[in-house]
Amino acid sequence: MNKLIQTLLLSFMVLTLFSCQDDEDITFDPPVVSTFEMGEGSTHSTDPVAYRGKDLHMEATILAYANVESITVSIHAHDLEVGEGEVEWDFEEVYTDAKYLVKNPEFHEHIDIPATAPAGEYHVELVITDAAGNITEMEGHLEIRELIHISGFEMDAEVVRGEDFHVEFFIGAANGIHTITVDIHAHGLTVGAGEVLWEMEEVFEEGYHELTEVEFHEHIDVPANITAGEYHVMFIIEDEEGNEVEFDTHIDVLSE
Repeated sequence: MNKLIQTLLLSFMVLTLFSCQDDEDITFDPPVVSTFEMGEGSTHSTDPVAYRGKDLHMEATILAYANVESITVSIHAHDLEVGEGEVEWDFEEVYTDAKYLVKNPEFHEHIDIPATAPAGEYHVELVITDAAGNITEMEGHLEIRELIHISGFEMDAEVVRGEDFHVEFFIGAANGIHTITVDIHAHGLTVGAGEVLWEMEEVFEEGYHELTEVEFHEHIDVPANITAGEYHVMFIIEDEEGNEVEFDTHIDVLSE
């Protein structure tokens, strides 16, 4: 009986030893990120562009062989100029919500962007750590824009009075465009006989109102009886929440 017991105990110890060794030898591949996207929050855009004062939508599909232990998001910029009223912005948060601590989580978060964050390009990192200690990193770039963004500006440098001049530029407005105002005036010009100083203020709404992305493209008539010289041209874009952006330039009006 004693020999039987000893044999059984020895067999049990051997099996236990091999079982422990097998457990220690188990390895897991690192998590895989099959999709990773981010963009403007309210529209769930996949274009990596967001607006300060609004939120950023971020999604990732994660395939993990061991349970996820944490998901870290960090956002930072390099060498962005910090303007008046702006504050340098860096973001980092570790997500350990129960819904993410599984093998194949769907990561989905909305991150608030301060209204004071400088506009420009930001570096984004998504780091997934699993229970086996594996780490997977994803990187991307995000452009943070003003609530009202102007780009691609083109306008004639000079125009003959009595004719028209062309202007076009792209507008992105997160809250939608309310109005586009063009203001033209001059200072210090000597008015000749039969001439007047040109003062114009025109509000453009048709074809632009409530749109979030549009190309402003207009031809503006120049009166034939105005004084020739340099005129100041101001474009004022107002969005649906009352935010405004002004863009200033000049045009030379020629007599002929």
